[in-house]
Amino acid sequence: MKPAQRASSDKRDVLEYAHGSFPPCAIAPRPPVLLVASPLLVGVALMGLVLLLVRLAFRNLLSSFLYVVVGGLVLLGTFLLVTGGALLDSVGSAMGHSIRGSLAGDLQVYSARSRDPLALWGAPDQAPDLAPLDDFSRLKRTLTSVPEVEHVVPLGINVASLNPGNSLDIALGDLRQAVTERQGGQGDAAALDTTIQDRKALVRQLVQVLSQEMAGARELASERAWSPADGEALAHASSEGFWAGFDAAPFDALEFLENRVAPQMAEVAPALVRFAGTDLTAFQKAFSGLNIVDGEPVPQGRRGFLVSKLFYEDVLKLKTARRMDRIREALAGGQTLATSAELQRLVEDNRTQLRDIVYQLDASRTRTLVERLRGELGSKEERVETLLGAFFATDDANFARRYDFFYAQVAPLLSLYRVKVGDSLTLKAYTRNGSVQSVRLKVYGTFEFKGLEKAPLAGGVNLMDLMSFRDLYGYVTPETQAELDALQAAGGVRELSREEAERALFAGGTEEQVSEAVPTELSLDELLSGPTEPVHERAYTQEEIDRGVVLHAAVLLKDPERLEAARVAIAEAAKRDGWELKVVPWDEAAGMIGRLVTVIRGGLYFAVAVIFVVTLIVLNNALMLANLRRVQELGTLRAIGAQRGLVLAMVLVETLVLGLLASGAGALLGGSLIRWLGQSGIPVPSAELSFFFAGPALHPSLSAGHVVSTVVLVLGVTLLSTLSPALMATRVSPLRAMQSND
Repeated sequence: MKPAQRASSDKRDVLEYAHGSFPPCAIAPRPPVLLVASPLLVGVALMGLVLLLVRLAFRNLLSSFLYVVVGGLVLLGTFLLVTGGALLDSVGSAMGHSIRGSLAGDLQVYSARSRDPLALWGAPDQAPDLAPLDDFSRLKRTLTSVPEVEHVVPLGINVASLNPGNSLDIALGDLRQAVTERQGGQGDAAALDTTIQDRKALVRQLVQVLSQEMAGARELASERAWSPADGEALAHASSEGFWAGFDAAPFDALEFLENRVAPQMAEVAPALVRFAGTDLTAFQKAFSGLNIVDGEPVPQGRRGFLVSKLFYEDVLKLKTARRMDRIREALAGGQTLATSAELQRLVEDNRTQLRDIVYQLDASRTRTLVERLRGELGSKEERVETLLGAFFATDDANFARRYDFFYAQVAPLLSLYRVKVGDSLTLKAYTRNGSVQSVRLKVYGTFEFKGLEKAPLAGGVNLMDLMSFRDLYGYVTPETQAELDALQAAGGVRELSREEAERALFAGGTEEQVSEAVPTELSLDELLSGPTEPVHERAYTQEEIDRGVVLHAAVLLKDPERLEAARVAIAEAAKRDGWELKVVPWDEAAGMIGRLVTVIRGGLYFAVAVIFVVTLIVLNNALMLANLRRVQELGTLRAIGAQRGLVLAMVLVETLVLGLLASGAGALLGGSLIRWLGQSGIPVPSAELSFFFAGPALHPSLSAGHVVSTVVLVLGVTLLSTLSPALMATRVSPLRAMQSND
């Protein structure tokens, strides 16, 4: 419709109103007395005006292609805001679920005197420097006095060093097991004798390899520090006399090999272990997503260690087996060996790096493996190294069969893990005073958090009982204090004041205080006298576990939505009971991971701001151009009696109607897409991102509040961009407009 025709149509509408076809409106003569006396007529008049403006808006929206462009921009902006906002909110919510459900809880409390802020997921090789909270039992009473608190879990984050052992350690462990079974009369004696001889031969072979490696190392690095005692121990273990006397005292020989020889084989670098010391029973009760995969939970009140399943597989598993697993996972994800350089590298490593397997094979196992590989490969080769190299030369056609064969026929002959469930491991760490402390703990099982099985961040923290954590961190536990008291009593040691010590050292003390050291023969039986119950078998009461230091505590709320109110209440309760605490929400306690949530939210706000500015500029220009093309129409309306207010309202209503239609359509399309994605899920592109998706796939959701706020925001931007063109339309001169050409 041309402007002249559209103006004529609008004129007819106005004239129809004048003849009574429309209810009275703002452009007609207005009897002041009647309007004041009849509010009902005022309402009817306003309704009539609105209906007129809406009718004009629908008529004019289809009159110009520019309105189609404006509507498309509004639709696209709404669609992007609805879908993008829903996706980002879902990622933030998923990250919050991962962080709160795996370690952080809803709130974390720690000492306000700490040097560092709490960072549950900080640098992997260091822990935050937190001041200790001296009495957890008293802290627990303070926190549980707040009605919103449901669980309080004591925690302490630290990093320790773990030496997972080498090929010689594994061989010695197998030999010790066989000797123990033979000495205990378990199983067939003849078969055990054969097994012992085979495993002795393997140990001798590894000792010989170690001797050759050490000799070569001395020649290549003459300046390298070398312990003569280590050289003597290695020479003794390589001698015929040592092995000739092995059967007479096998456990003495094994102890010598384990303590003096095996540590010299630097085959595996120590691994850094990030762990959380906690009340394991309370932890599992509070964090219901924790799932024991292998083994069993640590019995209540006992010392023990739970290894993250991901750490168990990535660090403690035989490298060849782990590479096979990684290839299988990649193939299941759609990659191929023919096209992936990374997978080809893993195949080549398996084919050439055979030491970890060969060093575990004694004569009997070697014969068995050779027989199995020859049958699988159809080969007559005798050397196990050659057969293994051919077996691990896998491709897309044979990998699935080789993978199944490896775990069915090869793996049973090997120790797949450096430390297995049921074994004991030794962890070393720096205490708060800078000295090195170690603890030896039984590995009761492996664990993972439901939905986060492949997330490295969730699997990067292992769990230790609280009593062992206190030992490793350098705090005095009841056993340590009892041992110190016993030693002081046995040695006749008593505590001196500073003045007494100065007199004894500088002014000549009494014989009671300072005496001549007298050599005394120490009895091993006397040193080992006292309680014989192993520490790891002792059961601690809940009072003993709670009565001691912790570094921080996780607080889980009955209603996470009341987080801020609970935070304030906890701070007030702490102040009341004399605690100097920092009470931080889960995203702040998570450290760099929590800050990522803030970055995501900031990204959402930035995207909204960019869309806001771009939409404002484009809509303003488009509507300005559309109104310029309507100059004659607007002037005609002014000429027949339309007031400036009516013209302004007409342009604004047109934009409002256009915005409602376009934003409604955009919200409908965006909501439909989010609903479909919520049902089907967005697969995680990599294992590293599963922590941020709270599982293998992200299932986004959309709330009604988000849709409403988005539509209101888009309408606000649209109306704001219309103000300048609308005001320009009210300034059109009727005379100039009617004299101008289209």
